[in-house]
Amino acid sequence: MKIVIPGGSGALGSLLDRSLTAAGHQVVVLSRRPAGPRRVGWDGRSLGAWAAEVDGSDVVVNLAGRSVNCRYTEQNRRAMMDSRVLSTRAVGQAIAAARRPPAVWLQMSTATVYAHRYDAPNDELGGRIGGGEPGAPASWGYSIDIARAWERAQAEADTPHTRRLALRTAVVLGPERGGAFDSLSWLARLGAGGPIAGGAQYVSWIHERDFVRAVEFLVARDDLTGPVNLAAPDPLPQREFMRDLRTAWGMPLALPATRWMAELGAFALRSETELLLKSRRVVPTRLLDAGFAFEHPDWPRAARDLVRRLRGR
Repeated sequence: MKIVIPGGSGALGSLLDRSLTAAGHQVVVLSRRPAGPRRVGWDGRSLGAWAAEVDGSDVVVNLAGRSVNCRYTEQNRRAMMDSRVLSTRAVGQAIAAARRPPAVWLQMSTATVYAHRYDAPNDELGGRIGGGEPGAPASWGYSIDIARAWERAQAEADTPHTRRLALRTAVVLGPERGGAFDSLSWLARLGAGGPIAGGAQYVSWIHERDFVRAVEFLVARDDLTGPVNLAAPDPLPQREFMRDLRTAWGMPLALPATRWMAELGAFALRSETELLLKSRRVVPTRLLDAGFAFEHPDWPRAARDLVRRLRGR
C-alpha cells in the first residue's frame, strides 16, 4: 500500500515510517522541512503540489500538530489550534480533490478530549467529553477546545469515498532518547518519580508497538469509523504508574511532590501542570470489541520491556 503521513517527521511519524516501511509499504512523509528520500514539502495549511501524493494513495495518517509540551501562552495556544485544524482541513481538501481518493484517513486526536475524572473510565461509547468538570482548572478547557475543533475539522471534510477515524491517543511510550518514557525514567532513576499531588490522577498510556499495531488493525478493518481510543486497557493512578516504573529500574524509593512543587517544576521546564495533574482514565472499548489483542496490555510488564530496550541503546 501507499501510505502518506502528513506531519510525519516527529517521533510518532518516524515510528510509523520505520514500521510500515519494514512491513513492505510505500511510505511518503509530508514535512515542512523535507530532507531525504520519500519526504515531500508542505506548509500544513493549504493545498499545494504535495496533494498529488494523496491522490492515488491507499491510506493517509495525519499526525500534524504543534507539541503541547509548552506554556499555554496566547501565542502557543493559537499555534496549537491552528497547526491542528488548518492541517486537517488541508488534508480533507486534498482527499476531496483526488481523482482516486485514499480508502481510509486516520486522523490524530487525543485522549485529552475526555473529562478529568477518577470515578470511572472514559470510553468512546459513554465517556464524558471534558470541559467545566469539577476539580479541573479553567485553563484546561483550552485543550478540550483544541481536541474538539481538531476532530470537527475532519468530520466536516467532504470525503464521502474515504473512511475516517479519529485516533484519540494516550501518551505513546517507546525507548527513544528524549521521548516521554526516557524523561519519566530519568525522574525514576533520580528518586524523584514519586506521587504528584497525592498521585490519584490516572495515567493512560500505550506501548509504541501496540500503537503501530492498532494503526495497522484499523486500516485493515473496513467496518470501523469515527473516534477510537488508542490506549492500553490498564490505566492506573500516577503513584502506581511511577512505582511500577521505579521497580523496573530497581529504584525502590522516591520523593513525593506537592501541587505547588509541580507548578514550579512545570514553569521551570516551560510546560504546564495539566500534563501531570489531569486524570486521564481512558479505555479502548472499540478496539477490544473489534478483537484487537494488545501485546502490552498491563503497565508493569510494558515498563520492564521498555526499560530493557532503553538500557540497550
